[in-house]
Amino acid sequence: MSKELFIGSDENEVKIALLEDKILVELHKEKTSDDFRVGDIYIGRVKRIIPGLNAAFIDIGHEKDAFLHYLDLGPNILTFNKYVKNCLNGNIKSSSLENIDIEPQIAKTGKIKDVLSVGDLVLVQIAKEAISTKGPRLTGEISLAGRYSVLVPFSDKVMLSQKIAGKDERNRLRKIMTSIKAKNMGIIVRTVAKDQSMAVLHADMRAMMDKWKEVVKHISGTKFPKRIISELDKVSTILRDMLNDTFDAIYVGQNYFQEVKSYINTIAPEKLDIIKLHKGNIPIFEYYGIDKQIKSSFGKSVSIRGGIYLVIEHTEAMHVIDVNSGHRVNSEHTQEDNALEVNIQAAKEIARQLRLRDMGGIIIVDFIDMRLAEHRKELYTCMVDAMNADKARHTILPINKFGLIQITRQRVRPAVDIEVRECCPSCNGTGMVRPPVLIVDDIENNLQLVVERQKEKKLTLEVHPFLYAYLHQGLISKRWKWMWKYKCRLKIVARESFQFLEYRFFSDHIGEINFWMPTGTNSEYREIQQ
Repeated sequence: MSKELFIGSDENEVKIALLEDKILVELHKEKTSDDFRVGDIYIGRVKRIIPGLNAAFIDIGHEKDAFLHYLDLGPNILTFNKYVKNCLNGNIKSSSLENIDIEPQIAKTGKIKDVLSVGDLVLVQIAKEAISTKGPRLTGEISLAGRYSVLVPFSDKVMLSQKIAGKDERNRLRKIMTSIKAKNMGIIVRTVAKDQSMAVLHADMRAMMDKWKEVVKHISGTKFPKRIISELDKVSTILRDMLNDTFDAIYVGQNYFQEVKSYINTIAPEKLDIIKLHKGNIPIFEYYGIDKQIKSSFGKSVSIRGGIYLVIEHTEAMHVIDVNSGHRVNSEHTQEDNALEVNIQAAKEIARQLRLRDMGGIIIVDFIDMRLAEHRKELYTCMVDAMNADKARHTILPINKFGLIQITRQRVRPAVDIEVRECCPSCNGTGMVRPPVLIVDDIENNLQLVVERQKEKKLTLEVHPFLYAYLHQGLISKRWKWMWKYKCRLKIVARESFQFLEYRFFSDHIGEINFWMPTGTNSEYREIQQ
């Protein structure tokens, strides 16, 4: 499987796209004006204690107070609070924790009012970005992420990623980390640390210790809330967390080329040769066809090959996905076999959509009903396998008696929502139509349907002059490509009376051909009348 990363930017935001085998599977966006990132560490002030929720609201300078639950305090919150207090009083001059007395861990069933009081200063880290009407979610268990491991102050444990296989390798990494870590500093070994040398792991440890020194250095002053240290920007974070030997290329625009090159030279100098500078006036996402994939993958209705489509609805409480077979029917199969085939394809696309849109929380999927237990089990297995590539923590329940699959997926950031509709020039913005490039795909899909299922070989296509010009441009136009591909005769006629993206098919012996097609304003379908 080929993996390619594309990094583009404009005045307002940075966009990062991950393609696997040329298919868009992840899209990350970050506004250049964003002041709050997951991983940022703050000294916040306790604003309110809510005993009923066993939680507190913390002022960290965000427009909405951040939320800190008792279970997110971390077992060593008392040690952190004492350490911060001593730093502010000037009693601590060194970042070393070797001579620090560790306070007793708090009970899992305790009450937050016994740990925090209104007005207290507390060291916290952003665990989840602000979503909808909710402020950021915080954790009191501070951690500093490196390339190969994560540093956890006031802990002595060495923990390894479950994805690191092999008893010998796990024992090797555990021994190395135990020997190089400082006292009262815990370590979580990441998956990418597998097979790395002691020198590389030690260098990564030193970088994290330097970051901890910065944290201690900035725990000072009198004005709070205050940001102590900021997480890496989105580009650097993704490179740190995702870059591995499977990447074939990283394409970067001019604005971020030197920054990306410098960062990769720091974390993985052997990968410098895969960095490619995108030159030219055409934006990188448009040049490599990523914009087209974005427009066809987002929105309420998502089309899949063969006429299958998904309808995706987002609500405050959950996401709901409905699977529709469209005109997909295989006459050689039974209804049960057709349903299974449609569901299998839909499951793979749903797994991609969850990664692409970064949908978190509760997801309910309504698949096409199947009677046979073995088919339901096969679909569930396919759904689990398709989600294996998703790094976000998730749980998938078997199909219930209503034909629904329930999924919970880790929610860290707001779901990516991209508007894929454009203002209709025919109605001066009062209606919405699908992007023109997708209308051309619809025309080809319906042409294929008419030729293959209705055996029509001589057709006339009437379109607006705008589409007529597009379908005839080039030395080998779209019209000629379709005629060769589907072995038919196709005449295209321009009609100035048509709406901007309207089109109709005609046959010599039956007249206008009726079929269902997506509208531009929503995911419903409308029938073109004769």
